[in-house]
Amino acid sequence: MDTRIETIGRLVSLVKNRIGDRQPVLGIVLGSGLGSLANNIEDPVVIPYRELPEFPVSTAVGHKGNFIVGQLGGKTVIAMQGRIHYYEGYGMDQVVLPIRVMIGVGIRTLIVSNAAGGTNLAYHVGDLMIIRDHINLLPNPLIGPNFDEYGPRFPDMTRPYDPALIRLAVQVGDKLGIKLHRGVYVGGTGPSYETPAEYKYFRTIGGDAVGMSTIP
Repeated sequence: MDTRIETIGRLVSLVKNRIGDRQPVLGIVLGSGLGSLANNIEDPVVIPYRELPEFPVSTAVGHKGNFIVGQLGGKTVIAMQGRIHYYEGYGMDQVVLPIRVMIGVGIRTLIVSNAAGGTNLAYHVGDLMIIRDHINLLPNPLIGPNFDEYGPRFPDMTRPYDPALIRLAVQVGDKLGIKLHRGVYVGGTGPSYETPAEYKYFRTIGGDAVGMSTIP
């Protein structure tokens, strides 16, 4: 067996032991500036990443580095209060390890958030954008032996983001009077921000926003 699968299995068992009979159905990655949403999770079980052997630890400012399991909006969720970035020096297997662990724990839906820079000239600071598609400039974490437990060798990427969830988000936004753009996210390695020429390039190839996370 691939040692990576063994590592995932050990971590899944550790998390399940910590949360008891709770069964998360939804995973949430809390991006920069959104870590405080964890305060709204009721009856939380907090699992610091540093207490999980072989688990990467967040080093980015503002990323506390915890799994939080509890109730949010009537659903049992597992939230990442702090994500892992490629620019922190981790390999892609480590960057995606938390997501694979959450899948092993039982989630079937994943909501990912981030703070990004806008390349679309119609966007303004503070606008919200739903990612409808992406352009990946990071190494692909699927390179290497395929984990059949997590999907096929050649996954279909024609609809990487669930259209039904996008429609639901737009409906909720309309109901609350919140304007939501729908755009293409460009994922780069960081940690340097983009040059003016790079912003122009990303805009030319169809990008609406750019960041250093989210899509691997």
